[in-house]
Amino acid sequence: MDQLIREIDELQTLERFGRVVGVRGLMIEIAGPLHHMSMGSRVLIESGSSRTVTAEIVGFDGERALCLPFGELEGIRMGCRAIIQPGDGTVRPSEAWLGRVVNALGEPIDRKGPINVGPMPMLLRRSPPPAGDRMRVGEPIDLGVRVLNTFATCCRGQRMGIFAGSGVGKSVLLSMMARYCKADVTVIGLVGERGREVQEFIEDDLGEDGLARSVVVVATSDEPALMRRQAAYLTLTIAEYFRDLGKDVLCLMDSVTRFAMAQREIGLAAGEPPTSKGYTPTVFTELPRLLERAGPGLKGQGSITGLFTVLVEGDNHNEPVADAVRGILDGHIVMERAIAERGRYPAVNVLKSVSRTMPRSVPEDRRPLITEAKRLISTFTDMEELIRLGAYRKGSNPEVDRAIEVNPAIEAFLNQGKDESTAFEAGYNELAKILETSDSSFSNRSAL
Repeated sequence: MDQLIREIDELQTLERFGRVVGVRGLMIEIAGPLHHMSMGSRVLIESGSSRTVTAEIVGFDGERALCLPFGELEGIRMGCRAIIQPGDGTVRPSEAWLGRVVNALGEPIDRKGPINVGPMPMLLRRSPPPAGDRMRVGEPIDLGVRVLNTFATCCRGQRMGIFAGSGVGKSVLLSMMARYCKADVTVIGLVGERGREVQEFIEDDLGEDGLARSVVVVATSDEPALMRRQAAYLTLTIAEYFRDLGKDVLCLMDSVTRFAMAQREIGLAAGEPPTSKGYTPTVFTELPRLLERAGPGLKGQGSITGLFTVLVEGDNHNEPVADAVRGILDGHIVMERAIAERGRYPAVNVLKSVSRTMPRSVPEDRRPLITEAKRLISTFTDMEELIRLGAYRKGSNPEVDRAIEVNPAIEAFLNQGKDESTAFEAGYNELAKILETSDSSFSNRSAL
């Protein structure tokens, strides 16, 4: 009853509308009462075929409002009515959304019937919590992936970026975290995803157990730029809903780069000047506004642990979006094609990956273990080319000799199947056993 009363209160008593006076590409020009229109407002355009197209105001040009559609433009003609909607875009998430797959408008697309909405509307473009009132990041969170738990430890409320080229295994890594992470709720945003891969990800990678405690938001690559951008906003809004209920939320988004590309399309269509690699200024304004929404909540609330993938174009980790995101987040996980090509998954480069909560997030007695393992990996990496060419002579350097000996075991430790999960202590113990075994055998040979 309370929800019905709120919906009645939100009904318009007066309908305001304009008219379509021009269409240029995907841009729709509307003339009408501009003083009732604002940036981000929605309009419903009535086509001649009794079909309604939802659009969003993205700019103004003289006496006209510039709008981009959330759907196809078929049937739109000059003179069509454009009904102005009050307020900004909102959504009404609820706990009934768990286990469901929705599009960027919050509509179910999993053929499981209607989805129950919550009583309170939430803005899609909320501001992050005030910096001075937010809690600090919490204790380390078990992601279930050995290489991340051990060498790039993530804490509750931390935000990490996964930087990789296409086809290196980002989606599989996300699915492993969605299935094995010790979080109350998982919210997954597939922004600009290939339509063919959506069902594969949900059924094969995520699985029934993973989906049961997850909400999946999907906007495929063929959908309009507004839908792809809104999928990212909706993902964070749903995560904020569960965070406000006091839950620890794992927010996974694939990918931030496609969100930036969608914003670039919108900005260029609205007349913004292109800057670095064609990205418009609003791209670099919207990125921190989106990513800062993840993190610890206020006192009494839960947290949003964010893992955001960044698709680096041409494996260039210094391209504009990757560079901007790296400066916003609390760490970065680097996946490399060369590692994937030799068959080691997840293809994480341990030496280039950084978590800004380390080393204080690692137990003090385990820090020497990680430092030693990284030193041996670094030593082998520095000498790898000489070793493979046969130019290194065994016995020339004891540190290099030990790095060569321990490398196969460390590579096996870093390799993990997508159906395998490893907890913190199990990972530490396995790594300690590898180093202790190699140290004792190396010492025995040196004595001989």
